[in-house]
Amino acid sequence: MNTALVIGAGPAGLMAAETMAAAGMSVTIVDAMPSVGRKFLMAGKSGLNLTKNESKDMFLAAYGDLPAPMKDAVAAFGPAEVMRWAEGLGEPLFTGSTGRVFPVAMKSSPLLRKWMARLAGLDVTLHTRWRWTGWDGADCTFDTPDGHKVFTASKIVLALGGASWARLGSNGAWSAHLGDAVAPFAPANMGFGVDWTDHMTPHFGKPVKAIKLMAGQSESRGEFVISRAGIEGGGVYTISKAVREGAPLSIDLLPDWDVARVRTALDKPRGKNSLSNHLRKVLKLAPAQIALLSEFGRPFPDDLAALIKALPLTLIGPLPMDQAISTAGGVQFEAMDGFMLRDRPNTFCAGEMLDWEAPTGGYLITGCLASGRAAALQAIG
Repeated sequence: MNTALVIGAGPAGLMAAETMAAAGMSVTIVDAMPSVGRKFLMAGKSGLNLTKNESKDMFLAAYGDLPAPMKDAVAAFGPAEVMRWAEGLGEPLFTGSTGRVFPVAMKSSPLLRKWMARLAGLDVTLHTRWRWTGWDGADCTFDTPDGHKVFTASKIVLALGGASWARLGSNGAWSAHLGDAVAPFAPANMGFGVDWTDHMTPHFGKPVKAIKLMAGQSESRGEFVISRAGIEGGGVYTISKAVREGAPLSIDLLPDWDVARVRTALDKPRGKNSLSNHLRKVLKLAPAQIALLSEFGRPFPDDLAALIKALPLTLIGPLPMDQAISTAGGVQFEAMDGFMLRDRPNTFCAGEMLDWEAPTGGYLITGCLASGRAAALQAIG
């Protein structure tokens, strides 16, 4: 019988299992965790951003330099297809003001329950607490609650996740079994550490809004949060790849004003006001913005307006990889034919374990679903 083994029960693995089972294959899913989709469920705690409702060309462009197999996979299963798939599970969706698409339920658990019910109806077998330990020839070996197991299948899909959020199952330990096929991991969509002075303590946990972050050719108008460890949040994640690759980070504290307007406002009589009060009154800067200006700008130059328009931030590197939304690195596409490992025929890889990156905003989950489907279709032949 045409049998398939899927290792990893996140979005990529579940989509691979669904695609192969729908084609008539006998599919078994195994996962090291006690339950499926743990990172998927965590992503849904603040509203599951499944995809982004925009044209396929715009959607693909957001990924930047995407490897050709991933680009083809997302082109074939992009925003419209993801929305139809979710609605086909009976999960109503809505599109937010920025184009991001969410389940009406604003969490992932209802969708995951319906998805698992569909897989059960396709006669897919699931084993949890099965930890992959490597190979025995062409077969896979596992540590299980019932001891050592060897599993034989005609097709194998690895969907083992990246190397962040280890407590949810993505620890990257699988890389030891794939050798030189794996590029080193690096954090993606992550925050950055800052060695704050004591005067910043009152601002920990405060959002910084209405600014623009700039790093190389990357820009972001999203907000971020000042944390005890550094800076975190969507605005930072958008430009995190450029910063990770060495571009200096700066903030425009008044992106809707040109520098001449800032200078004119600063030239207004200050009277007995402190500089902080003057900045608050004439520029409408929030306390957190003024604190950042003081933290990174002192001693202030004569041209304070230019500094306000491009305040350089001093960082101490990315926050720990395990705290990152996702990771770069992983199985290199040069080691595969499409999604099949060149050194292991009939073994395919999908999802975050592949060497690609996606920005936040629904691109990561869509890419995982698309790669799981593409790997399965290649396995089906």
